[in-house]
Amino acid sequence: MEVVILPGTKQIGALAADAIEALVRRKPNAVLGLATGSSPLPVYDELASRYEAGGLDFSQAHGFALDEYVGLEAGHPESYREVIRREFTNRVNIKPENVHGPDGAAEDLEAACQGYEDAIKAAGGVDLQILGVGTDGHIGFNEPGSSLASRTRIKTLIEQTRKDNARFFDSIDDVPHHVVTQGLGTIMDARHVVLIATGAQKAQAVRDFVEGPVAAICAASILQMHPHATILVDEAAASSLKLADYYRHTYDNKPEWQGL
Repeated sequence: MEVVILPGTKQIGALAADAIEALVRRKPNAVLGLATGSSPLPVYDELASRYEAGGLDFSQAHGFALDEYVGLEAGHPESYREVIRREFTNRVNIKPENVHGPDGAAEDLEAACQGYEDAIKAAGGVDLQILGVGTDGHIGFNEPGSSLASRTRIKTLIEQTRKDNARFFDSIDDVPHHVVTQGLGTIMDARHVVLIATGAQKAQAVRDFVEGPVAAICAASILQMHPHATILVDEAAASSLKLADYYRHTYDNKPEWQGL
């Protein structure tokens, strides 16, 4: 796990976009894991700007969303399929048919979850997965207590997550209680994971999953076991890390050939 502490969201967005651009240039049919929420927005903004400037081509790339609410009607503005379309895929030239998301409206959710796992496998697996992290350490919607080996499945949201997400809805009453999410085992299959955390409200979660034990109570801690996990945080989110100075020193003296 590499921890990179940067001044703010602009620098984080640019560095994450550098990794994605390098991947897409090296492998035009790259498979990207797409997250929603506030954390990835600077990355999507930066990628859209680079596409608009010319030279960054997503026409052969594929995208797989992390999760989806259960029970929202098709086209609901806060469904994650619509959020990803609005914030990223409609702003670049990735083909709509190459963008996939879990089906939260399926009659047979168990079969839909297995189908999603099969689709990721058929695409060759995720090359780079973008992640945010919840204040309780969840990634995707793998809430505290999730199996560290879990696959795509239905999950019940804890009330803190519903409260955190209520800002996207008219009221908390409109936030669904259930989601379909990639599991921790699914996320761990990605070849490269880039997690973004900003703001003082994420400091406790960052400390817990970076420097605490690997445990189901903090789902993101499983990333300590990932062979290529990059954690991008701002100064506020890094404020509780005991080894913050070491992470800064390591990044400042990192050999250029190592890349991100």
